[in-house]
Amino acid sequence: MRGLIYKEFTVFCKCIDKKLILIAAAFSLLLLCKAGYYGGLMASVLLAMTVGMQNVMSFVSDDKARWQKYQMALPMSDMSVVASKYISVLCTLGVSLLGAGALNLASSVLYRNFDPVVWGLGAFAAVFLPLMWTGVCLPLTYWFGVQSAQVMGMLIVVPVFYFIKYFEDGSGFSAMAASLSSYLFLAGAVTVAAFGVSLLISAAGYARRREQLRQ
Repeated sequence: MRGLIYKEFTVFCKCIDKKLILIAAAFSLLLLCKAGYYGGLMASVLLAMTVGMQNVMSFVSDDKARWQKYQMALPMSDMSVVASKYISVLCTLGVSLLGAGALNLASSVLYRNFDPVVWGLGAFAAVFLPLMWTGVCLPLTYWFGVQSAQVMGMLIVVPVFYFIKYFEDGSGFSAMAASLSSYLFLAGAVTVAAFGVSLLISAAGYARRREQLRQ
């Protein structure tokens, strides 16, 4: 199982497109300039979305290499195979957290302001947006294929994009950040529980597809 976790994390890192990095960096700089001190937080949201998206997009590389046929021949249980993917998602949260810390630090230094609430929201977004993204898209991938997950991912992008667009000038964000902070624990607990349920659904979907290939 450790080998599969390493493989999933390595594919995640190697599949990162340089163009995607440049685009994300450009948007982050734009947010830092236009949103003021809150630009670091909103750039953290953008980074967290990218991490969640990349975890799903790694399935495209698996499809090109026809990895699934080899994977299904491994002497491992369905739950172990699927769990390795979910554990690799947890490993990628370190990338999201480090990026959020760097972006918020840059914003704090640039605007000479330090707000623990904003940093807390940045850390929350760095962890729970990828969990939410993969928690929704991975079951779709294991049941219906990566294309269905890509469509759902695009649907998730729309409200988050408008959220960033609406607050890109930073106006009114301070009061909203203070009110949101009181709901972090509840939202975090729900997201973690949903991530666990997602694992069970994905394992069932993987077992179903495995049986279909055997027939």
